[in-house]
Order: sequence, then structure tokens, then C-alpha cells
Amino acid sequence: MKNVLVRRFAVVVVCLLGSVGSATAYGDALTGMPRELEIKYALSALPPHLRAGAGVYLFDPAKGYVAAQKGTNGFSCFVARTEYSREHFGNNVFVPVGYDSEGSKSYMRVYFDVARLRIEGKLRPEELKQLVQKRLADGTYKSPARPGAAYMVAPIMTGYAGPGSKEVITMSMPHLMFYAPNMTPADFGSGPPRGTYPYILDPGPLGYMIVNIGQAEKANIVKESQTLLNELCAFRAELCISLTQH
Repeated sequence: MKNVLVRRFAVVVVCLLGSVGSATAYGDALTGMPRELEIKYALSALPPHLRAGAGVYLFDPAKGYVAAQKGTNGFSCFVARTEYSREHFGNNVFVPVGYDSEGSKSYMRVYFDVARLRIEGKLRPEELKQLVQKRLADGTYKSPARPGAAYMVAPIMTGYAGPGSKEVITMSMPHLMFYAPNMTPADFGSGPPRGTYPYILDPGPLGYMIVNIGQAEKANIVKESQTLLNELCAFRAELCISLTQH
């Protein structure tokens, strides 16, 4: 009889713990990448001449971003897994990005906090967006203090299909991002998103002016990245170049 009661108690505890977990976890659970693959993928965000001296941060599903390689040139790179502005917690967003020292203090801090808060599982996607917006308004998060650039010249990434969309698509779109806090498309005659000419992404305190790499340069990046692309494709179907949508 005693053993039966112990087993029943154990079942109740497991059920209670399961209900607590399901009550505080929102969206899909994030998974990690193999260490060496993620290092190479993160570094691919940067031009070759910046990679050796860049800091690298890897995503740990239990902790968030952790340092894997100390930088010496002021640049830091990682693979972003959550875009807070989309109010969407999927497990298929892979966005390699490399920030200069100014972007590492502003934009990157937000990404790292978002990752940690998502892992804690206490906020719904819309609540997390509201928290970031509140911290931007009260000065906890700050716009970059000077002009600068973030690099996203990796051969492949996944991202959202368009403004307001929650559909994640695969794309080969190497591009440069120049810090443009609070600029609007009208300020410089923005072109259409993902087009030939500069355009604004995420207008507001952490806005960017995006300039896409030319087609010939993109083709060269893809050609020189075949080993990395093969490894990424073996890791996740979404990271196969055959799925690329232009």
C-alpha cells in the first residue's frame, strides 16, 4: 500500500510540474546548433577580413548567448534566433549578424536580452515586444551613439516574408545595415524592401538603412561558401540553398 501511495504521489508531482511548464512556455522551444558549425555560420555574417579578430557568441538553449571566441577588432557576431518585433516564437529563424563596437552596445544587447527572456518563458511574444518598447522609451535600451554598420553577408539565412508577416522563408540575401535611428523612408527616398536601392528596416530607435549586395558579389559569396552551405543543409532543411526564395 505504501508503494502505491508513493507512486501516486510521484505521478501527481510530475503532472503538476508539467502543468507549470506548459503555463510558462510560449511558442516553439529553441534548439542549439553544433558548436563548430554555429561559429562558422556566425562568422560568415562578416567580410573575410574581419572574421579572425571578431568575437563570437553561441546560442545555448538553457542560458542564451555565451561567448565562444574573444574578439580583438571590436566586431561581434552571432546567429539571431528571435525577432521580437514579429511577436512570434518559432524555431526556424537563423539570422547571422556581425555588429561593430557601437552596434554591440546597442542592438546586440537587445537580442541577447530577448533570447534570455524567451528562455525564461514568462512572457508571451506580444508581452516581450511591449517590454522591449518600454525599455527603449525609458532609456534602458539606447540608440547607437554614432553612425556605424552591421554586416549580414552570410550566404543564406531565414527570415520573415515581409512586413508584419509571421511566415519564415529561406533566402540568400547578403546585405549591409547602416544604423538609422528614427529615420523614415521619406528622409532619403527609400526604395522597396529587399530591392536594389537602400530601404528602411524597423523604423524607430533601432532602425536600419539596408543596402543589398550586388548579384555578382552575392553569387561569389555563395560559391565560396559551399562547404558551409552543405553543413547547414545537413543540419536543417530550411538552411538548404535549394529552398532559397529570392
